[in-house]
Amino acid sequence: MSDVQEVEPLDILEIVRMLPHRYPFVMIDRVLSVIPEKKAVALKNVTINEPFFQGHFPAKPVMPGVLMLEGMAQAGGMLAFCSEPEHIGKKLLYFAGIDKARFRKPVGPGDQLIYKVEQVRKKRGIMKLAGKAYVDEKLVAEAELLASFG
Repeated sequence: MSDVQEVEPLDILEIVRMLPHRYPFVMIDRVLSVIPEKKAVALKNVTINEPFFQGHFPAKPVMPGVLMLEGMAQAGGMLAFCSEPEHIGKKLLYFAGIDKARFRKPVGPGDQLIYKVEQVRKKRGIMKLAGKAYVDEKLVAEAELLASFG
């Protein structure tokens, strides 16, 4: 695709139209930018009202790393659906694998996560994504993700 156009920012209503996730499992609040088949940037406002903070950990609330990975995967899902809009409402995007996951700093209430995902390659319907999560421009988590439509 040589004439790829950046997609306008997407609000939560567009996110839930495209992704099957619902409360409490929507891990992105807004998509800031998407360049189909290339990259996406999304954000998550982390608040004390998140249900996982009741048990992780009440005295020192820390967002579970696995949920940051899910946020990266959902940002990747938005990239995938913007790249192949014919699948919206017809197919699901399945998280197929994860490699090289690293957690650099804890994330807690009041933080704003910025997820940046880039499509590394797509082969035989499997997308490989490089995902990174930032708070205040500092890297807090990263991973390589695999996903495919099914």
